[in-house]
Amino acid sequence: MKSKDFFYLSWFGVKSIFLKQKKPILGTIILTDDCNLSCKHCAVNNIQKKMYSYESILKEMESFYDEGIRILFFCGGETLLWEDQGKNVKDLIKVARKIGFYIINIVTNGTIDLDLPEADVIFLSLDGKKETHNLIRGDTYDKIMENLEKAKNSNICIYMAINKLNYKEIEDVSKLAKNHPHIQSISFNFHTPYEGTEYLSLTKENKKESVNTIKKMIKEGYPIFNLYSALDIYLENNWERPCYQCIVSEDYKRYICGRCEEVKGLCEECGYLFAVEFSLLFRGNIRIIFEMLRTYLRYV
Repeated sequence: MKSKDFFYLSWFGVKSIFLKQKKPILGTIILTDDCNLSCKHCAVNNIQKKMYSYESILKEMESFYDEGIRILFFCGGETLLWEDQGKNVKDLIKVARKIGFYIINIVTNGTIDLDLPEADVIFLSLDGKKETHNLIRGDTYDKIMENLEKAKNSNICIYMAINKLNYKEIEDVSKLAKNHPHIQSISFNFHTPYEGTEYLSLTKENKKESVNTIKKMIKEGYPIFNLYSALDIYLENNWERPCYQCIVSEDYKRYICGRCEEVKGLCEECGYLFAVEFSLLFRGNIRIIFEMLRTYLRYV
């Protein structure tokens, strides 16, 4: 990261903490709701099976930048399915670089070619060992492993959504992340119970066990993207929300923090650890500030 970029982000943090600024610095653009999978925990795929136009995405990127957003995520559906007018996700990343975004990440289910060095981080969904992952996401584990073997030039972070079916396999997936030559890190979220997926919710004891496992592995030096000090606060569930520093945009419709804000009561059951971390960061939690600096400098 360039020194001027670091100064911009630092000054943004100062204004958010001391001047109570409620502006976003991280923006996510949904490229499509079309997906080649039907995962058990997902409630937002294949509703319209629509590819949003290149023009609309470009316009939103420019709006994001003009509004001060400097960290950009592309998501889906399945992000890498997106194409329009002969353009694909690689073209969007190149345009985002020209616009001036500091960090550009994508989220993918890993079933499509992962050779994407243009992205700063590829968040690749892997939800357990082979049998459990396939139970949640369909018969895709072997294809993901095959794509990982070919992805020599990409910064890949495994992205595991912890739920009732896979919480016992946190350490197994972390060992894969630690030992695989093409995986740089692993990031965890907890299941957010959108309608129809409530049966995957964890009990308080399940969550506590999971958090303790993650904390133990952080101490043991596993390449975990999450912040240690945010985990217990997630369990206490008393962090302030929504996180105004993050927004999601889908076809010009915007959501503060995430799409769950529109579902009554769902925000209180949020499992997105990044939202916990950003909320604490921009309220001046000193431990979180130092942990985030250390983590982002290491993995981004």
